[in-house]
Amino acid sequence: MTKPRPLDGITVVSLEHAIAAPFASRQLADLGARVIKVERPGVGDFARAYDTRVAGQASHFIWTNRGKESLTLDLKQPAALAVLRDLLAGADVLLQNLAPGAAARMGLSFDALHATHPRLIVCDISGYGDDGPYRDKKAYDLLIQSEAGFLSITGTPEAPSKAGCSIADIAAGMYAYTSILSALLLRDRTGEGSAIDVSMLEALGEWMGYPMYYAYEGAPPPPRTGASHASIYPYGPFPVGDGGTVMLGLQNEREWVAFCAQVLDDAALASDPRFDANARRNAHRDELKAIIVQAFAALTTAQVEARLDAAGIANARMNDMAGLWAHPQLQARGRWRRVGSPAGEIPALLPPGRSSAFEPRMAAVPRVGQHTEAILRELGRSEAQIAALRAAKAI
Repeated sequence: MTKPRPLDGITVVSLEHAIAAPFASRQLADLGARVIKVERPGVGDFARAYDTRVAGQASHFIWTNRGKESLTLDLKQPAALAVLRDLLAGADVLLQNLAPGAAARMGLSFDALHATHPRLIVCDISGYGDDGPYRDKKAYDLLIQSEAGFLSITGTPEAPSKAGCSIADIAAGMYAYTSILSALLLRDRTGEGSAIDVSMLEALGEWMGYPMYYAYEGAPPPPRTGASHASIYPYGPFPVGDGGTVMLGLQNEREWVAFCAQVLDDAALASDPRFDANARRNAHRDELKAIIVQAFAALTTAQVEARLDAAGIANARMNDMAGLWAHPQLQARGRWRRVGSPAGEIPALLPPGRSSAFEPRMAAVPRVGQHTEAILRELGRSEAQIAALRAAKAI
């Protein structure tokens, strides 16, 4: 028998596309919520067409849409909008990341819904929030990375670089997810739903807290340092004699002393006035890097890793995607499952946070409109009414 999950019995209706809202709602589905994904008839969420890397399906879509039901509705048609309103009568959460103002124009704002659906939680995700001078400005992940200053601290001195994944969307999705969970807890105490306004800029801005404070009151911001840490040294990748690369990181002076004695085999270096505090090591990082590279040139990657482990120095391999797929730690902890998709079963990672109380729901990725007719019947639509909706291309 399946153990109860935290969100069993919770229904989420999501007017979603791309990444931020789908990422939030997928995590709600993992916890047991029934997530009804509203898509455009025919084509569905445009993220379905981003690429064809997963057995002909889009990598972004497969990642963020397992465990959901797909309902197709053309919300420009009154009959389709009526279906959505009927659905909301039994829903706990309305989540949306449509274009700025689109949901409100359809009468789907919290203010418009609260009187008739007082327990409904409404979560809006947008680039800049529901007020202020940027309210109506379009926002995509890379644009928010730029607005939030992320690009200014990421990359090399010569060129900024974006994050290799959709970090602004992910940040917004995470805050939508946690905000919805907190709103459900609050509703248990008050009986009232609440409005949640998640801004991508504010979500990524929160994650930029360290570099903002580092540049407090006009101080120089963290420089772009490639894969090395901007203010702690040595912390980053170093080449090794056999052509490999070792990533290592020191956090304190005790580790610095151990690193010099046990890894570099040069205990006296620890007290060199150029390097005897992190601020001085950071200021003289080019000189220190040359010393480390020279010491590593006579060693293999395995030898360097063994010395680092023996000295208690944090280190890692610089894996590529193949290395992550095959990571022995993920295998050893049993983190992989198989889930269904329109193209057959595919592997999927369990969500982070292993619980002793329940197993996350790892259900299939839906095809476009897969659950439309079943949901319409559930709402009391007759076969003739369903046929009429289909003939009008409202579903």
